[in-house]
Amino acid sequence: MILMGLIDTVTTKYLRQNDIFADAFNYFVYNGEQVIDPSCLKELDSREIDVPYGGVDGAEQPVQKTRDVIRSVVAMTDKQTAYLILAVENQASIHYAMAVKNMVYDALQYARQVEKAAASHRESDDYKGASGAEYLSGFMKGDYLMPVVTLVIYWDAKPWDGPRSIHEMFQNRDSKVLALVPDYKINLIEPATMPDEDFDKFTTTLKEVLAFIKYSRDADKLKDVVNTDDKFRDLGRIEIDVLNACTRTELPMKENEEVLDVCEAIQILNERAEEKGRIENLIQNIKSLMETMGWSAEQTMDNMKVAEVDRELVIPFL
Repeated sequence: MILMGLIDTVTTKYLRQNDIFADAFNYFVYNGEQVIDPSCLKELDSREIDVPYGGVDGAEQPVQKTRDVIRSVVAMTDKQTAYLILAVENQASIHYAMAVKNMVYDALQYARQVEKAAASHRESDDYKGASGAEYLSGFMKGDYLMPVVTLVIYWDAKPWDGPRSIHEMFQNRDSKVLALVPDYKINLIEPATMPDEDFDKFTTTLKEVLAFIKYSRDADKLKDVVNTDDKFRDLGRIEIDVLNACTRTELPMKENEEVLDVCEAIQILNERAEEKGRIENLIQNIKSLMETMGWSAEQTMDNMKVAEVDRELVIPFL
């Protein structure tokens, strides 16, 4: 539970950076094309957001606090401004009801938009000329909703084996029944199944972070990936925090350092692992001889010609 909280904290902090946030959506929505400009992104309070409809004074729409990151992006359309709510759900472990979870979040978001539009019209008293249907619903014919796009980023090296849509969660797969039931699919970035060429579609360190996660369980491949990407030579603290939390790699980073050479860090970790294995093997050999020969720990280490520096390491375990 503590680890899950840590992953949520570091990944949310990471995604709050405009360039990282835009990079995720540019990859998923536009196949890497730089459509969403990070400079146009504005971080919003998790409790409210301005909406472009409602009464003459506009309306403020509370949003779900369960969102990890909420941002808006302004894009030009034909003779008008289009507003788009972008939302990210950080997911450190598989949620087998994610499709329902996101559907509920988004449905509540749309319902809130309608409610706030009606409240804004009432406050502005601008129902003059409205039809009876408009007056009763509170939502005017000229009002409109902003689309909500939810993107799930799965911060794990394991493949996602949960349902990817509402239809996949039904036991009854009768095609005629399903044709009448709207499906709700999750938008998912899943490192484990991403083709290697897809990582080049990112323009930020999201490329390195997701690639590292994908190959974190394959030491040889990870070494190749890290050694062929120069950005791993000076990865920032926030990225290292994400990698350490999501992969439990424990990349060593000093408190006064802001960047880390991951190539060098992995080499250090490998050397530490080898040394740990050597010491554990030495301890086992000493214990085995002590039991077989009836020698004391000191006699055993003398006969094995164990170096003084190693003796200091193994004595506490004998």
